[in-house]
Amino acid sequence: MDTRLDSPAVRLIPGVNSKRRRLGFDWGPGELLLCETWFPKTEMASQGQGCPYLYIVRKDEDIYSPILRKLFSESHGIFVALQKNEEETAGKSQKSQLVRVSKNYRSVIRACMEEMYSVALSTRDQAMSSQYSSQVSILSAMELIWNLCEILFIEVAPAGSLLLHLLDWVRLHVCEVDSMAQEVLSSESPTKHDKYWDVVISYVLQGRMDEAQQMLAKEAAVNLSTRGMCRVLDELMKKMPIFNPGGTQTITEFELKWQHWHEECERYLQDGTFASNSNLESICKILLGNETTILEKKELLSTWYHLLVSRLLYAHPTVKPSDLHFYAQSSLDLFLGTDSVPEPLDSILLAAFEFDIHQIIKEFSITSSNWWFVAHLTDLLDHCQLLQSHNLYFGSNMREFLLLEYASGLFSHHSMWQLGVDYFDHCPELGRVCLELHIERIPLNTEKKALKVLRICEQRQMIDQVRSICKIMAMRSVRNNRLGSALSWSIRAKDAAFATLISDRFLKDYCERGVFSDLDLIDNLGAAMLLSDRLTFLGKYREFHRLYSDKRFQEAARLLLSLMTARIAPCSFWVTLLSDALPLLEHKQVIFSVEQTYELMRCLEDLTAMKNNAAEQPPELNPQEDNYETSKVEMLRLALARNLARAIVKEGTVET
Repeated sequence: MDTRLDSPAVRLIPGVNSKRRRLGFDWGPGELLLCETWFPKTEMASQGQGCPYLYIVRKDEDIYSPILRKLFSESHGIFVALQKNEEETAGKSQKSQLVRVSKNYRSVIRACMEEMYSVALSTRDQAMSSQYSSQVSILSAMELIWNLCEILFIEVAPAGSLLLHLLDWVRLHVCEVDSMAQEVLSSESPTKHDKYWDVVISYVLQGRMDEAQQMLAKEAAVNLSTRGMCRVLDELMKKMPIFNPGGTQTITEFELKWQHWHEECERYLQDGTFASNSNLESICKILLGNETTILEKKELLSTWYHLLVSRLLYAHPTVKPSDLHFYAQSSLDLFLGTDSVPEPLDSILLAAFEFDIHQIIKEFSITSSNWWFVAHLTDLLDHCQLLQSHNLYFGSNMREFLLLEYASGLFSHHSMWQLGVDYFDHCPELGRVCLELHIERIPLNTEKKALKVLRICEQRQMIDQVRSICKIMAMRSVRNNRLGSALSWSIRAKDAAFATLISDRFLKDYCERGVFSDLDLIDNLGAAMLLSDRLTFLGKYREFHRLYSDKRFQEAARLLLSLMTARIAPCSFWVTLLSDALPLLEHKQVIFSVEQTYELMRCLEDLTAMKNNAAEQPPELNPQEDNYETSKVEMLRLALARNLARAIVKEGTVET
């Protein structure tokens, strides 16, 4: 974008006075150019403004158009299919397949253009209608250029066939004659209509002989004076040789046949057969390729490239691709004049006729408001093995550079960024690096979006990005007091430290409430509990509760003892663990053996010693809590003593 203060882009920003140099700019979030526009104090006061305006210039404005988003979405599928097919065929794409891909791209452009045109007609807002009409013109130019590139670079039409393709190209993109013909035919007397002969001559200039003959038949039916001349001209049109690419006829044979037909037309003209009717005579001269006569019908041609194709049709039907640029330049000069400055579209078409791919891409990149066209066309031409030499001019891989720019633009949109991922994937040199940078800038507004981004990163083994996303979401869940979600994200990130922190929060929450939250998550930790010791303890402690509720007391006792002796529980939780042993110690059946009871006693003594150790003393408790802890320890001592006595008696009885 041109950022000079006196540039047209800046002058279009409302309120900017380039002479006063009161303009600052910077790249903002989402690749936006933020321009501060200062107004005089008097004007601001009159408008009730107390601060400068902020005008936003988007880098890729087209991506915010709903209709153009369809273009981006549908072409994405074509692009991905082409890359996959290229991989499957080991880089040997067939010409017919590439032509089909090109036509698919063009059909998407045309569908988008037609929808934009209908919207432009239906909208009542004059400004919006003008904007849509401008977009229609741009899309039309895109299809026009793409179609020509398809003929010259992808189909690589040889002499003979080349003209037939160019005729189809002109007929598709210069279609004023159809609306004009409809107007003439709908009148009461078509042959007396002002535009009747314009329609006939327009058909001839486009090589549409069947339609021209049908229109001439109407003249012959109502006008006896021209009936004979119309029949002669009709015969000449029928005899006009048309090259058949699929036939056995050679170029030499066709040229000989065409020369005979040309001489016959010349003979009728010299004999004065059409002298009494200027329109019929003009048609005969056009058939002979008379440049003066063709130029006289300049208003019917409407464009210089239509003039080019009409000249080739009647003067050089077997033109070679290598000679096209000579005829193209001369047609442009004849149509516009040698002193005129060509429009950007004219320059791009001339570059195409000169087979200068680099110039086509350069010119369109300058004039276009987005990278869609150049990115997809360059990719397709690269599959045709046409860009190897052009990369030398560009200094790097031109295809990859353009795809990276296009994908970067997609990432600036809140929903189109997912399409950009696939474009980065198929840029072997810098695609992954750019994807990593753009992924980190995606705002994770919702958990659903975070999961989408995470899935993309996991599929591509982007470990650092996976951890970053999971940490962000885990912290957000912690702030919202959603411990289950936070633990799930930390496990997914394989973040042992954070998993430990959240496990402590779970245990603290259990101590305060007496129950666990998010039981489904804790019950199904599986191998994930091995991520950290504290998480392992949380999972095993929950398993102890499950065994206890299932009345599997022996297994519950062994698990509880192992949790205490393994020293993986936080010190503040030891009292809770020992308290959980109380119901088992007081059970009518002896659950803990003598050895297990001694282990429990040792754990209790360690806890007591820790509480008495000043260096490792936990935060002071208030008197009420201190009394509660003391009474609980005394109860544990008494329960352990009773259980030890019962266990000794039981084990001694069994041994006797």
